[in-house]
Amino acid sequence: HIMMNNSSFLGLGRIFLPVLGLENSHIFCYFNLSYRQSIFISLMFLIFTTGPVVYTTEKPSDIVDLSQWKLTLPYFKPGTKSAIEILQPELHDYQNAKCFFVNKADNSLVFRAHCTDTTTKSSKYPRCELREMQGGKLNNAKQKKAQWSTSDGKLHRMTLVQAITSVPNVKKHVVAGQIHDADDDVIMIRLEARKLFVERNKFGDVTLDQDYRLGSKFTIRIDAYDGFIKVWYNGVLKMEWEYARDKCYFKAGCYTQSNTSKGDKPESYGEVVIHKLVMEHTDMARLE
Repeated sequence: HIMMNNSSFLGLGRIFLPVLGLENSHIFCYFNLSYRQSIFISLMFLIFTTGPVVYTTEKPSDIVDLSQWKLTLPYFKPGTKSAIEILQPELHDYQNAKCFFVNKADNSLVFRAHCTDTTTKSSKYPRCELREMQGGKLNNAKQKKAQWSTSDGKLHRMTLVQAITSVPNVKKHVVAGQIHDADDDVIMIRLEARKLFVERNKFGDVTLDQDYRLGSKFTIRIDAYDGFIKVWYNGVLKMEWEYARDKCYFKAGCYTQSNTSKGDKPESYGEVVIHKLVMEHTDMARLE
């Protein structure tokens, strides 16, 4: 015969709560409970708080197809001023606990870039960001950089389901997606404080959300075809821009727009989480 008193019931909680990720929850109460009552309440607690078992993936390539991307990290190669790049086939199994990892709570892919002086060519800011590459087998370590035209007879589309979850403390600017060409960004999905918009450099901004709240999930669809670039935000067409450019490619991830020279500390960072990333290049003739 096993006796279970109040402290035994609390002990059950201390065993089960860490499993549920609730070890810091202040939910312990003291009751006058019999053995059977303690067992019943403990079982009900487990049933109604755990729900069905959810499979959580372990590496970024389980969340996003990375076969047509390379990754730029917010760190320099040892002894150089060049940012580290991870290409296929290494990228297929790559993860980094500091900046490129799976959030097991919701199976999202986390991109994080701290406000350091680690930059890439022609940039002042750090990034943990994917750059589009040409398709190929995973054992092809010499993938070429993708380049396409907005008027080459194809529909070029990138769809992102994502959220911006952190911005630097001082300069609260983060870029979460781009079309780039050989010289500069063509468009950027950019957050400044609470304003989420499409940046087009000298051609003016296109507002997506005037009051974006950190952590809010949103869907971006970018289409480039017939000499136009179009952007949808949560299913609503926000931009239709006639703009013909060559040598274009997509980028996705976190491009933090600050560093220590802007007043931010090195431990401050930008962060973007991606739930879905799909890239398509389709002959327009197939769509007719």
